[in-house]
Amino acid sequence: MEQFVVSARKYRPNSFESLVGQENIATTLKNSILRGQLAHAYLFCGPRGVGKTTSARIFAKSINCLNPSEDMEPCGQCESCLSFSEGRSYCIHELDAASNNSVDDIRNLTEMVRIPPQIGKYSVYIIDEVHMLSAAAFNAFLKTLEEPPAYAIFILATTEKHKILPTILSRCQTYDFNRISIPDMVKNLSEIAQKEGVTIEEDALHILAQKADGAMRDALTLFDQTVAFCGKNIKYEQVISNLNILDYEYYFRLIEHFLAGDYTSALLIFDEILSKGFNALHFISGLSSHLRDLIVCKKEASESLLQLPASLIVRYKEQSAKCSVPFLYESLSVTTGCEAAYRQSGNPRLLIEFTLMKLAMRNLSAQPAAQSAPAVQSVPAPQVASAPAVSSEPAAPAPVAPSAPASPAAQEAPAPTQTSPAEQPQTPAPAPRPAQRVGGGLSLKDMLKKAEMRSQGIEAVEEVNTGEKPFTMAELMVAWKELIEEEKQAKRTIFATTLEQYQPTIMEDGLTVEFYVSNDAQKSWVEEKRLLKMISQMRGKLQNKKMNMKVEVAATPEGEQVKQKLYTAREKAEYLLREHEAVRDLAQKLELDIK
Repeated sequence: MEQFVVSARKYRPNSFESLVGQENIATTLKNSILRGQLAHAYLFCGPRGVGKTTSARIFAKSINCLNPSEDMEPCGQCESCLSFSEGRSYCIHELDAASNNSVDDIRNLTEMVRIPPQIGKYSVYIIDEVHMLSAAAFNAFLKTLEEPPAYAIFILATTEKHKILPTILSRCQTYDFNRISIPDMVKNLSEIAQKEGVTIEEDALHILAQKADGAMRDALTLFDQTVAFCGKNIKYEQVISNLNILDYEYYFRLIEHFLAGDYTSALLIFDEILSKGFNALHFISGLSSHLRDLIVCKKEASESLLQLPASLIVRYKEQSAKCSVPFLYESLSVTTGCEAAYRQSGNPRLLIEFTLMKLAMRNLSAQPAAQSAPAVQSVPAPQVASAPAVSSEPAAPAPVAPSAPASPAAQEAPAPTQTSPAEQPQTPAPAPRPAQRVGGGLSLKDMLKKAEMRSQGIEAVEEVNTGEKPFTMAELMVAWKELIEEEKQAKRTIFATTLEQYQPTIMEDGLTVEFYVSNDAQKSWVEEKRLLKMISQMRGKLQNKKMNMKVEVAATPEGEQVKQKLYTAREKAEYLLREHEAVRDLAQKLELDIK
């Protein structure tokens, strides 16, 4: 049986022209040879499988080739090229720094450098994985690297540039190798498949290129694995099955269910994906990438950002046309947030299922607004309920029993006075104004929604939103009771009991609510600790962003004796001295005083 050679070795580039995805580096190296501007040390750095060691070998062959071409490509026929290809060259030396990383190994290298080349002009030393050298070995290598013999050239290769000492970097010309793009890998894999007599679909080639993550060696390894599994005729379905890759079709189906508001089908698809053994985090990451590609398809100018086969780009365009930009933007925001919270979640599956339901329900709730095109109408002025009259010196409110409900009269809002249509003045309806937010700006969500509606030929109805929804006394009492319950649940029972004793009132401006406490100590504590929080809570409950609150001490009605409540230690001590003669006598004998 003929010995099998893996594609990564069999089709390894042997000239600058055959390098994949590194044209700029190949051009620079050829020009330096052509002009005779060779440095004594080079550093090739970059990700795995992008051609660092291969470029070093081609460069070493080129500078020693006896019959180079006009563009300085090695001929492959001279004695120098043949000796290197057969592994018997005494001019080109390869060392592995991972296994030769000590000071003694560097000392041996220094001794080797003293030997001049036997064939060719230069002795080239290719040191792979140079970052594995110890700190002592690096220091021992410094002098030789800085001032080698005229015939010695060092080429260092590494995947971790940050681990190399700055003193080494300063002595080398540094070349940064890029990841190989998907189109370049697809083109190279297609050529190799033709040479091997393998028929493979274009979609399958793109899957191999994406799985390789910019490394040509990884792509060739996956190609060999796929050929071993599928034979000479390779289909897209076979590749995703062999490499355990999630099919695009799942994401297209999910988006269709999101647009229809069908969260049940979305959950069933996710369950099917998990039953096939796919990782949930990879699934949600793939969904984010799918949404990103749909957004990119919205504009022709950004289609170049898609690294997909032509047949798949057509499907993306078709589905992108069905989706609005706000929907895609908000969906991508939700999925990326799910990715960030996945590792900290105690129940990752529930987190992703909730994300899918959120995407489906969000689009379902947005459908009626997008489908209906209401006629432009005037916005009626908000009716502010009349507040109870309050004099400049309001009388003290009557205490209310904690468990007693408010009277029906207090809970019913005064009905606004209505006039017949004949009596109303005939004034033209005001023109609708742009929707404004408190603070004077438009939200990005509102702008995107209006742009979408304009593109669909729908005139958006602009609503005035001033954040001043009027509230009645009945609504205030409902919100007040909810606030008291929240205080009780927060274990602030004493404060909640104090709030229950007095009924709040609405001031003359219709926006300020005044409530009462028993004494100055309580008032000071509320103003310092709770007032701002209470205002925020009540604004949310009453849907009024300009509503305000103030706290006052409840006055005691004339002729009524109110039992004083003692809170501070000083108040308790004064009460004991005032009410108990024995305590006063004891304090005088011991010469005690209140401080």
